[in-house]
Amino acid sequence: MEPFVKIYFLGGAGVVTGSKFLIETSEKNILIDCGMFQGLKELREHNWNNLPLDAKTIDVVLLTHGHLDHVGYLPRLLKQGFRGKIIGTAPTLAIAEIIIKDSAKIHEEEAKKANKEKYTKHNPALPFFTKKDAEQTIAQFHEEMIDEWIVLSQHITYRFKYNGHILGATFIELDINGKRFVFSGDIGRPNDYLLEDPKKPKWADVLFIESTYGNRLHPKENIEDVLSQLVHETIHKRGNLIIPSFAVERLQTLMYLLWKLYKKNKIPNIPIFIDSPMGNNVLEVFQRFPEWHKLPMAEYYAMCNHINIIQSYKETWETIDDNRPKIVIAGSGMVTGGRVLTYLQQLIDNPATTVLLVGYQAEGTRGRQLQDGAHEIRFFGKYYPVKATIKHIESLSAHADQNDLLEWMSEIKNIPEKVFLIHGEPHALDAFRVKIKSNFNWQTTIPKLNDIETLRL
Repeated sequence: MEPFVKIYFLGGAGVVTGSKFLIETSEKNILIDCGMFQGLKELREHNWNNLPLDAKTIDVVLLTHGHLDHVGYLPRLLKQGFRGKIIGTAPTLAIAEIIIKDSAKIHEEEAKKANKEKYTKHNPALPFFTKKDAEQTIAQFHEEMIDEWIVLSQHITYRFKYNGHILGATFIELDINGKRFVFSGDIGRPNDYLLEDPKKPKWADVLFIESTYGNRLHPKENIEDVLSQLVHETIHKRGNLIIPSFAVERLQTLMYLLWKLYKKNKIPNIPIFIDSPMGNNVLEVFQRFPEWHKLPMAEYYAMCNHINIIQSYKETWETIDDNRPKIVIAGSGMVTGGRVLTYLQQLIDNPATTVLLVGYQAEGTRGRQLQDGAHEIRFFGKYYPVKATIKHIESLSAHADQNDLLEWMSEIKNIPEKVFLIHGEPHALDAFRVKIKSNFNWQTTIPKLNDIETLRL
């Protein structure tokens, strides 16, 4: 039989979340990433659907990195019959374990709360997956080294390559019958505070390239000056600076920046509280894998000692009741869940509060509503007026911008036969398509959700 590859775009197609790409071959069926959809309700509803194929036929899952929109569907995949290995780098699997366990806990708590307070039309509301599902998923984790070609079958090998973005993140090179398929995953940025620069692919017959910021450049703002000014304003207003933060990488970067500002005497010794159980666990991953980041361990310990790390929900309420001016960094980054909801529920109607958004806010999230100027916001079934000042720093994003993406592609020596633009919203995808045509004269394809492409090898 003539060798072929069938590509199923099961997520991350036409949208930024839910990354899932199935590569079907005559030898193995390989799923690249297995993420949850986030944001708009019509997207989130996809999470409850089974894949449009038999999960038992998938042989292996390869993970680019540990973010929820790349790993959060794994327990559902197991429920549908998948029994193969879930493979990633050691820090990716450590982060995926934290995120999946934390998500299971949140899913169970939210279902319990919804049933008790009856603010759901589902009777009963069910968790998306449970702690038991999470444990069964983690039991199938299998780590592999970076930069080494791993044999999957007679004509299929793959390797992970360092990609910045978050601890453990990689792009994946998959060689099938002599053709190289490159999956960008999420590409980090050069000159990151904590991570080395992403490596670049040298060859790609078929390229899957993320396009989150395919239509824009990150502003050239001085992060330290912006943060310093916000801290001084918070002290002047005797208020709270609340920073909803992604628990992985962003939270640790903010800790480091605030620690640096204090060391340079750019901010006074204002109380700083970290309220993210998941973020605390990720801090430990930084400690376990020092070779994966560039923060010296002496700095790491000094930074952790300087900052108040909240351990319990009781301490959350004590922090809210503490009337000193303070900084609170709490999950989640798009204000979709987590401890930050408790702070905002209590403090968003106070003009002395400042909410600082520090990353990409997907459509349909509370973070996007705040960014777009919503006058009220809904938490736990009730609306609260937004009287707080809302600020947004885009240049702290862990995603490459348009120039960074083009630079990442710049060392590919050949002209790819296929370039698929993935993991982007429609405007970003289209703008990036035009830019790639202009810079490289490569033809690109923008797949839609559940599209299938067949390639002859």
